[in-house]
Amino acid sequence: MTAVLLHGHPETPVIWQPLVEQLRRSDVVCPQLPGFGVPTPEGFGATKDDYASWLADELEHIVAETGPVDLVGHDWGGGFAMMVIAERPELVRSWACDVLGLFHPDYVWHDLAQLWRTPGAGEEFFEQNLASPVEDRIALYESVGIPRATAEPLVAAFDEETARCALALYRSANEPEMVELGQRFGPAADRPGLAIIAPDDPFVRDTSYARQIAERLGARVHELAGQGHWWMLHDPAAGAQMLDDFWASL
Repeated sequence: MTAVLLHGHPETPVIWQPLVEQLRRSDVVCPQLPGFGVPTPEGFGATKDDYASWLADELEHIVAETGPVDLVGHDWGGGFAMMVIAERPELVRSWACDVLGLFHPDYVWHDLAQLWRTPGAGEEFFEQNLASPVEDRIALYESVGIPRATAEPLVAAFDEETARCALALYRSANEPEMVELGQRFGPAADRPGLAIIAPDDPFVRDTSYARQIAERLGARVHELAGQGHWWMLHDPAAGAQMLDDFWASL
């Protein structure tokens, strides 16, 4: 049995390091999304479907060695995780996701996502970001809640290919299609699930959306009081305890 922790955008597996150090288990794998600090395969389009297909392939290799995984997804990693579970539930023993609300009919993308989805404006945003001094980019990460120790390697990993992938990813995710994806999550109800609620997350917004989807899927709900988008960095002990307790109950 393996626990697979998948990061989102604009991140790499470094976001999981403090939490992994607190977990009671050692069979933990943190894959790295193509384009986010590592090269992309030839012809990789970087759409949400491309990433979900890539994740399914990664899980197949792990499952062949150790059996169905305990899959934890953060941010877009949570989106890809749910997409894979909807199509390939046999790959997982359990799942945990902190962005279920993205698939609710009333969810509206946050302001940065709207910017990245706008042709021209998204390209200009990342061009200006990559041209700015490293210290300014680190400060930008800190301003949205990422500690400097994590922001430094994230800034170092972000390049033109990361920007291309980020733009392609967000532009592949319109609201009607996200809602349709959420309606196909029925197979996730056949596996133990955990909806992680970080009430101060400005990107996920209304926590009732995630709760409603969790109820439909028969998933448990755990609220990390006082935590925001990067709960695994701000209180890794609480996050690890939450996951350890969930896995121990299976």
